Amino acid sequence: MRLISVELESKLRDRDLWPHSRTAWAALYVLALDLFVFVVQLLTSHLWPAVSASLTAWIIFFSLLAIVLFAIAGLRWLRANLLWRLRNRLIVTYVFIGVIPVFLLVVISIIALYLFAGQFASFVVTSDIATHLHSMEASNRAMARGVLNQLRNGQIDSRIVGLARPRRPEWARRQVCAWYRDQPQPNCAGPEGSRTFESPSFINGDFRDIVRDHGKLYLRVAATVAEEPESLRIYTSEPLDKNLIEDIAGSLGVITFYATPNSAAGSESRTGISLSLDSDATRGSGADGQPSTGVAGRQLGQTFSAGTLPPALNTFDRQISFPIPLQVVDWSTGERQRAGALAWVETRPSILYARLFAVLGDYAQGVEYILFSIAVVFAIIEGLALWVGTKLTRSITTSVADLYEATMHVNRGDFSHRIAVKSKDQLAALANSFNSMTASIERLVLEQKEKQRLENELSIAQEVQAQLFPKEISQLESLEVHGYCRPARTVSGDYYDFLTLNSEKMIVAVGDISGKGISAALLMATIHSAVRAYTIVGTPLLREPASMGSITGSGRLVENDLSSLDLSPASLLGLLNHHLYQSTPDAKYATLFLGVYDGATRRLTYSNGGHLPPILLSADGTSHLLDCGGTVVGLLDNMDFPEATVELGPGDLLIAYTDGVTEPESDYGEFGEERLTQIVRKNRHLPLERITSLVTTALDEWIGDEEQPDDVTLVLARPRFG
Repeated sequence: MRLISVELESKLRDRDLWPHSRTAWAALYVLALDLFVFVVQLLTSHLWPAVSASLTAWIIFFSLLAIVLFAIAGLRWLRANLLWRLRNRLIVTYVFIGVIPVFLLVVISIIALYLFAGQFASFVVTSDIATHLHSMEASNRAMARGVLNQLRNGQIDSRIVGLARPRRPEWARRQVCAWYRDQPQPNCAGPEGSRTFESPSFINGDFRDIVRDHGKLYLRVAATVAEEPESLRIYTSEPLDKNLIEDIAGSLGVITFYATPNSAAGSESRTGISLSLDSDATRGSGADGQPSTGVAGRQLGQTFSAGTLPPALNTFDRQISFPIPLQVVDWSTGERQRAGALAWVETRPSILYARLFAVLGDYAQGVEYILFSIAVVFAIIEGLALWVGTKLTRSITTSVADLYEATMHVNRGDFSHRIAVKSKDQLAALANSFNSMTASIERLVLEQKEKQRLENELSIAQEVQAQLFPKEISQLESLEVHGYCRPARTVSGDYYDFLTLNSEKMIVAVGDISGKGISAALLMATIHSAVRAYTIVGTPLLREPASMGSITGSGRLVENDLSSLDLSPASLLGLLNHHLYQSTPDAKYATLFLGVYDGATRRLTYSNGGHLPPILLSADGTSHLLDCGGTVVGLLDNMDFPEATVELGPGDLLIAYTDGVTEPESDYGEFGEERLTQIVRKNRHLPLERITSLVTTALDEWIGDEEQPDDVTLVLARPRFG
């Protein structure tokens, strides 16, 4: 018996099948124990059924443990024997590189196509609804202007809305209500039996959205076309029902609408929709004829279903179901519910394909052939790559040695070493790639050094530019000013300056240079130096009375007695325009606002060279723009720059800024002049530095985590009295 055991062990060792590791022996022991327990279960199944049943869990546990241990031992055996040879490793590597990624790519492509199809269906539905809303808004605004004209002409009639209402077929379903001045009840016109809706307090201007009013969904637009006291508000409302969605679903498939209960609007607006669909929900009904869809713990009722799903064209034309949450506004409170309604779309790839390539017409079939040809070519190339890879394994060992030696040179920092290429096969391409890589690394090292040098120079440029902005401002007794600039990059293309001429006069300058970076900073420095040079010299800034004609519109001087001339922002803009036109490329220009404040008269004389008009905020809260001026500076020669004069009274506040303040966008649109004005108006009693801080803080919150898109510059000026 022992002789047989020794012979069996010898044969297994010769074939390298004898277990050597502890994992292999443990796997054998667990397998033996599993078989033993299994035999015991068979023997006790008739005598002691309860004992036999209790052994089932142990059999499952030992079986799983044995599988895991044998898998670990098998992988180690493959690594130590089958994959010991470099040739076998390369073959397996080619399989992992060439086959598995293709499989994963196919799987990812299928998932991506499904998601794309769902998103495209969502886009079709939402864009059609948005287009419908835009059409309603345009018609509503046109109708509002017509009604307002008739009201102003004295044609006041309770039927005026009905007469102005279009007679097109789609307006048969729409209700229009108008409120004129302080009229408590609106004039309405619409389908017979339509319920009159209220004018909510949260709408202060134009409105366009899906709303829920008394548990029903509507497409509703609003327009305010006049200011108080002759205000006119006109609302157009159309039910969001099966008839409306039928047009959308007619070319898409089936669209089923679900709406949240109106009583849960408050929680829905914050929590959104929580779906729990059963297997029949994608077909529009559950086991009891109603889908089991939960919304924040509540049941969603099926509102309506429109459209039909055509039969599949082929095996791959499977049904695609995709949910589309819709944003809804509560008409009574104005609260915006991010998922106040749910549209469940059921369509097919063939429908989406036809919708996507509808413009191509007959050429769409050509696109199919092209895609199929690309897939075939890809498969052929993949097969050839695997075949060539298996044939070239013998020569790879030498190439690996060459690569290893080359990596040693790279490890020592010798990027000049190159692999000798003696063939024109794939290995030669690999060697060439390595040579190209080392050459690129060598070039990148040099570029990194150059980049470091440029960064040092940029740091110096930033320090120099920081000195250009006024550090200590000499405030006038009659005027307090404050300026702030924050670059979007290392250096800024925005410009502001305060130049004190005497105890009563100060020049306020705000500008924006086209472009960003170094080029904009250099042009900014040019304007800064030119403004200060012209101001210090004095002569180019002087202006005679218009009757003397001492200075042309472009700012050039003629011979006159300069001792009696006055300060002129328009002349300075003309000179700067000529200077920049002559000294900068055609594509470079600047926008510039110049104002000269005279404390003796409390007047600001200004001219605007294409810059965003500053806002003059009056003590009573009203505001108007200082928009007198001409085009941008430096783009065209011999340009006229008109100027104007405004008087600053007690409590007035001048707000000058660049587009980096008003144009940053978020999900809610641009920051805008109105938001800037509101912040300043609310805090106008605070110090100017504090107002600037509040504006920049609000701007940062508006931008969020996004990168600052442009330079931010803000200049504030406020007259002093008493």
